[in-house]
Amino acid sequence: MDRRFRFRRAANYINLATPLGLLISIIGGATRRPGPNGLILAFGYRYRFPIAGAFTVGNVVLTRWDSLSDRLLLHEERHATQWAWCVGLPMLPLYLLSMLVSVVICGNQATYNVFERLANLEDGGYPRAPLWWKRRGGSRG
Repeated sequence: MDRRFRFRRAANYINLATPLGLLISIIGGATRRPGPNGLILAFGYRYRFPIAGAFTVGNVVLTRWDSLSDRLLLHEERHATQWAWCVGLPMLPLYLLSMLVSVVICGNQATYNVFERLANLEDGGYPRAPLWWKRRGGSRG
């Protein structure tokens, strides 16, 4: 495994993000197995929250599905790196704030969420919604 992925794996264990992801996978009844580049893939997550098809906590990628496309896996791998850069648990409020900003300015949780944009919206299956004030016929009086 490449040095940067070993660093990310170690950082996400030390900052407690990966242990939290493992705990969520256990509570969610997911089956865990090793993934590429130090990721842990957790399939069969049984809860409908969050609404995304897959989500990442530390180096743990959780999904209700039985498999992930290469593009979605690459998207989630970028989120694992974001967890390391945010020093773990501070990622949660930062992500939620970024999601709120996106909803306020365009009505979509991902389009202007800086974390989703940096992870590549298209790889994550997210649309690019226009800003409220740039929509046709959307003038408010």
